[in-house]
Order: sequence, then C-alpha cells, then structure tokens
Amino acid sequence: MNRAILIKGVQWQGQPTDLLIEGTSISRIDSSIDAPDAIRIDGQGKALIPGLINAHTHAAMTLLRGIGDDMPLMPWLKEKIWPNEARLTDDDVYWGARLACLEMIKSGTTAFLDMYYKLPATARAVDEMGIRGLLSCTCFDHFDPALTERSKREIQTLFARMSACNPRIRFALGPHAIYTVSGTLLQWVDAFAQEHDLTIHIHLAETEDEIQNAIRQFGSTPVRYLHRLGILSPRLSIAHALYVDDEEIRILAGEGVKVVHNPASNMKLASGAAFRFAEMRRAGITVGIGTDGCSSSNNLDMIEAMKLASLMGKAWRKDPKVLAAADMLAAATEQGADILGIRAGRIEAGYLADLCLVDLHIPAFTPNHNFVSNLVYAANGSCVDTVICDGRIVMQNKKVPGEEEILRQVNERARKFI
Repeated sequence: MNRAILIKGVQWQGQPTDLLIEGTSISRIDSSIDAPDAIRIDGQGKALIPGLINAHTHAAMTLLRGIGDDMPLMPWLKEKIWPNEARLTDDDVYWGARLACLEMIKSGTTAFLDMYYKLPATARAVDEMGIRGLLSCTCFDHFDPALTERSKREIQTLFARMSACNPRIRFALGPHAIYTVSGTLLQWVDAFAQEHDLTIHIHLAETEDEIQNAIRQFGSTPVRYLHRLGILSPRLSIAHALYVDDEEIRILAGEGVKVVHNPASNMKLASGAAFRFAEMRRAGITVGIGTDGCSSSNNLDMIEAMKLASLMGKAWRKDPKVLAAADMLAAATEQGADILGIRAGRIEAGYLADLCLVDLHIPAFTPNHNFVSNLVYAANGSCVDTVICDGRIVMQNKKVPGEEEILRQVNERARKFI
C-alpha cells in the first residue's frame, strides 16, 4: 500500500490548495488538510497540473535520435530506421525505453501509448521507472500469408506473457499501417481486440503518398478502406490522420474512433500541416496529442508538443482564435486519458494520482497573468519540478533516481550506430 502524500499550499485554479493522495488516487482537495502521517510536499511557488499523456510514441527510438534527420518519411523508414531497428537487442530496447521514461518524467508525462518491438523489454523499463504504459505490439505481415500466421502467434504469446505485468502496464495491438499490414491480419487483430477488450493503435492517413497508394491498391482512401474492412470502432486509435475529408471525419466520429495529433513529426518529416483538429472535436472525436518517436520529433516533451499543435493549427488556418491553450492542455490530459482508457487527466477526488508540480519561479511564468497560456506558449518540459504517478513520487526537485546510469548506458549502446 502506498504511503499517503499531502501536497501543501500548491497553486490550483488560482488559489493556494492542499491535496491529499491515499493509495493510488486523489482522495481530497481543500484549502487546508491535516494528515500527520502523510509524506509532505511543499507546494509553495509551484502549480498543480494533471500528469501529461503522450498518446503516440515509440519509446525505444530514443536510441535512434538524430539518425536520418531531414528526410522524407518513406526513405527515412527504409534507409535509416528499419535497418537500424533490425540490429536492436532486447537490452537495447530496455535501455532505450528507460531513457524515454526518464525524458517523459522530467517533462511531466505520466502515461504513454507506445508502439514498438520487443514488448517485454519496454514493459520492464516502464515497470522500473514507475509510470504508465499502454504498450502496443507492433505487427507487420507485408501481405505475406506466412508472416500473417507468424504475427498471430506472436500476438497471442505476448498477450499471455503481458497479463502478469504490473497494472500500470497494459497490452495493446499495434498493426503498423495499411501499407505494411494486410486486410486479413487487420481483421484478425480487430477480432482479437474485441474478444479481449484491447486497444488497437495504427498509423493512418499520414502522407499524401499513402492516400494515393491506398486508392490504387485498395480502391479507396485509408479511412474508407478500414471502414470497409469493418475495423473502425471505439477500440481503435489512429496516429496522424492528416488527410481526412469531411465525410471521413463523420465516419470516424460515428464509429467512436480516437485520433492522435503529432505536430512535431508531421512538420519535421514534411508530411503535412493541415491537421483538422477543430473539425474533429466539433464532430465529437476524442483528439489527443503525441510526440511520435525521438527519431522523427527528436524529443518527448509534451509541453512543447502542445505549443506546436496550437501554433500549427493557427498558422495554416490563418486564425489566431482556434486551438486555444486550454484546448491543448485538455488534449494532453483528459483526451489522452480517454484514448488510453484510464481514469486520469483531471485533478478531482477519485481520479488517479498522476500529477505534476510546475516551478513558477522561472522566467516563463514571470509575470503569471495566465498560467495555462504560460504553460503552453512560454514554457517547456524543464518547468516540471515534481512528478507523482499512481500515488508514488517518481521525480522530486527535478531529479529522478538512477538517471545518470541511464544516460551512461544509452551513450555506450548508441556508439554502435555511429
């Protein structure tokens, strides 16, 4: 049982506030709380926010940060990413994922949706670092029936193995994309997810080339293709969705599909800028924010991602009123929690104690006329002082236990990619 934690005098909703954590959840919020046996955290000079939720990334790709920059998506994948990923060992993925967790903790992320290989190695890293991971098992079959059957066996084996994990770590299914996964395997994945109540996560409608290739190969755009296959459902979350029309937005909304915007990688890979955030939200689609992996966005800073999402949306629309700071914070907290299927993303009694304390004694919050605006537009992840996940302190005073060893190990392993 976690020891109770009492945060005293922290800024929340513009007022000094006390917050009590008992077990893994927020139990009480008030102007003054007394809990003599609780661990006390001094909240003076700090502000309270929900833990941020990174709804799309590839954690262990921290090892590939800086490899293959300034390239289009498909050459980047085929020439730089896939060949180097084939060389990664289980230990490489473990240390790469530990580095990702460290980076996420230090910038205020308490939960993430991952898509990668060697799932048990990532699960071990997440378990040790103390945050939450919805880990999707990446699968490809490249339209080869033999690989289809192998993928099915691997998914079944991993699902059984992951059932013994810490409750903070959950299994999901990650068919890579419609151009690497056959319709046969996609339909099998959907049936498996339905049987076991699992999330499915897929890259979709990321580039103009993907749209044109889908029309040539399948006779329809990516969203319509998945609709025809019958796998659009509330279990499905899609990353990117840059190229969707009005009818496709209505289809996604009607089927309860969730969408994750990844502004940094979309801009860096020049995949596109006109993500239709406002239209999707108006249609009732849950829209979260992700960083993507470190080889396509170069960092895992969700505070930076919120700013990029807002500014990107304002710029292509030429409308400064859209995608306000508060909308971005909601997307990175409440909406992300909905995508991951966790009771988090809000500061309210009964919600999971996944919280961050933000340091107000820095230039980004001086003056502090509007805290949320300063957080989204002025700050970055370095403003986070303390992180609590599942009722446990995982960072305090900007220090994470064991961070020096993680950096040393990853630097040693990264030398083989030079």
